[in-house]
Amino acid sequence: MSLSEAELQRYYETNDYISHSNQKQTCFERIYFAARELTQYQKLRLISRFKPKSPSSALLDFGAGVGHFVHAANRQGWQACGVEISQKARTIANTKSPETVFPLNYLDTLQQNSQTIITMWHVLEHLKNPDQYIKQIKPLLRKDGRLIVAVPNFKSYDAAYFASFWAAYDVPRHLWHFSQNAISELFERHDMEVESTHPMWLDAFYVSLISTKYKFNSMKLWRGLWVGLVSNLKAMKTREFSSIIYVIKHQNN
Repeated sequence: MSLSEAELQRYYETNDYISHSNQKQTCFERIYFAARELTQYQKLRLISRFKPKSPSSALLDFGAGVGHFVHAANRQGWQACGVEISQKARTIANTKSPETVFPLNYLDTLQQNSQTIITMWHVLEHLKNPDQYIKQIKPLLRKDGRLIVAVPNFKSYDAAYFASFWAAYDVPRHLWHFSQNAISELFERHDMEVESTHPMWLDAFYVSLISTKYKFNSMKLWRGLWVGLVSNLKAMKTREFSSIIYVIKHQNN
C-alpha cells in the first residue's frame, strides 16, 4: 500500500533525517557533516568543467534540502538557487542565505533554456513520478547544459552484504532503486543520455555504518568502515559503486 504525500512528509520531518538538519550534536553527526563537506568539494569540482566563460552560469539544485550545495555553488561564482518541498528545510536554507531556496512552483518562473547545470543530489529516488519531473525540468536546461544526478546503487557490494538491512533502501522515503541500466533507460525516454559516471567514494562508508546499526542494533564502526572499503575496492573493477553520479546531456549534443 502506497503512502499519501502527507504521510510521506512526516518521515522527512523526523529529527533522525539528518539530510534536513544542521545539528552537530553527536559524534556521528559531526562525521556526517565533515564527509558532506568533502563530498561537496567533489561535486563542485565536477560541475566546474561545465561552467561557461560568459557571465551566464545559472545552476538549479532540485531538492536542495537545507541549501548547503546552493550556498557553496554561489561562493564558487555560480548563479545558484534551489527548490525544495520541505518548508522546514527551506527555512533553514534561507536563514543562512535569504531567497536562495524556493518551493517547487518556483520552477514555473524560470525561462526555458536558462540553466547551465541542474543537479539532483540523491533526489530522484524520492520522487513518486520521476518522468513527470524530468519532463518539467528538461526544458529549463540549456542545449549545451548538463543534468547531474546522484543515486544509490543497489548492485553495489555493500548493498549485497547488508541485503534487507542496507540503509540506502531507506524505506519508505526511497520510492525507487536504480541500476545503471535503469538510469540510462529512464533518460533515454526523454531524449537524454548518460555522458559519464563518477563514484561517490564516501557514500559506501556512510551507508555501511548506518547499515550496521540496522543489522546489529548498534553502530559497528570498524565493521562499517571495512565493508565500505571492500565495496569501493570491488567497485574499482565492477564499476558498481555504492552511489553513482551521472552526468546527463541532451541527445546529439
